[in-house]
Amino acid sequence: APRPRAGAGMSDRGLAAATTAEALTTELPVGRSTGWWGMVMFVTTEATLFACLLGSYFYLRFQHGGEWPPGGIEQPKLLRPLVMTAVLLPSSLPVIWADRGIRRGNRRRLRYGLATTLLLGSAFLALQATEYAELFHHFTLTTNAYGSLFFVITGFHGLHVLIGLTMLSWLFAASLRGGSFGAHRHDRVRNAAIYWHFVDAVWAAILFTIYLSPRL
Repeated sequence: APRPRAGAGMSDRGLAAATTAEALTTELPVGRSTGWWGMVMFVTTEATLFACLLGSYFYLRFQHGGEWPPGGIEQPKLLRPLVMTAVLLPSSLPVIWADRGIRRGNRRRLRYGLATTLLLGSAFLALQATEYAELFHHFTLTTNAYGSLFFVITGFHGLHVLIGLTMLSWLFAASLRGGSFGAHRHDRVRNAAIYWHFVDAVWAAILFTIYLSPRL
């Protein structure tokens, strides 16, 4: 009878240990995950779309050549957008704090960070809703090119904020249910954090384009 190959038993035991249910849910993947690459590519395509919208804004403005905004529309007020900025941009910090916390296996820190970001993001949308309610008395999406660009750009960004809040809400609910988050299982938190940072960065570009550039 053939003699067993040296080390065969050890490799079989190692293979069995590596494919158990516990190992598959705790093993840290090598390199970037598929989800990470998918989120990066998604953010890249969305950033391109926002770049086209903001580029269209400047193109139509310079083509118009006269007073901007046109049609007797007043320049956008700055107080509320600046408050919205003060609410939204710092909301990336709790996400970073939560992401770093779960990388150390700290679920409580994950929950607190996500909850803080959810509150700040919801406050931003509430402020945007009050801004829309006020502006609808002066111009709408169909008033002129400026009105179309204003509501499409800011509304599209508001939709992205809502999508980001949905992602974070799902993560927060999963963390309360004791979801599989830990030092070796945090890809979903990292991917949602990438998206939220993107939302914040886009708002900074919108603030300059829509609210500050007409005054320059």
